[in-house]
Amino acid sequence: MEKYKNLQIGILALQGDYECHKKQLNLLGVKNSYVKLPEHLKKIDGLIIPGGESTAIIKLIDRFDLRDAIVKFSQTKPIWGTCAGMILLSKEIEDNQAEVQPLQLLDIDIARTAYGRQVFSFETQLILDLNGSQTECPATFIRAPRIKRVGEKVKILASYNDDAVLVEKDNIMASSFHTELENNTKLLEYFLDNFLVDKVNI
Repeated sequence: MEKYKNLQIGILALQGDYECHKKQLNLLGVKNSYVKLPEHLKKIDGLIIPGGESTAIIKLIDRFDLRDAIVKFSQTKPIWGTCAGMILLSKEIEDNQAEVQPLQLLDIDIARTAYGRQVFSFETQLILDLNGSQTECPATFIRAPRIKRVGEKVKILASYNDDAVLVEKDNIMASSFHTELENNTKLLEYFLDNFLVDKVNI
């Protein structure tokens, strides 16, 4: 799309389903690149942290000295975390037996894999509250985290069975579910339109 022509989106590509996010960005004609090292953050306008194994991703973030770089990046540029990405953005993780140390960029507490193991993965239709109007969007829950506490200033954009599953605050957005597994780009477009288009000189 013409309005996205000058955007450059980074996808954290240490582990997980980063290729699916790349496919969706390509569908919209958005320039994108994989982020594996701190210097890669200097070339992008926004970052997507994909689903995957949160323990493995955070270990690799620390191994490649990305933790401080991502935190600094978040001070001026937007980040969207999906599934494991939400876990990494959270403030606290309940029953954190894996001792994952989150980035603490979003004031939410979560429980890992709270919607069940891989065998209990499911698809559903969610009603998203985007820009003051409601829109339906397919969502896939795969070993998904459950939000246990939402900070006072965190906005809830979608819920499932009375639990928040899509939230945002300032320039950070996080979703418990996946939308990148389908060709439906509604949520990606929301992220680009609301967090990037008006802030990047296009």
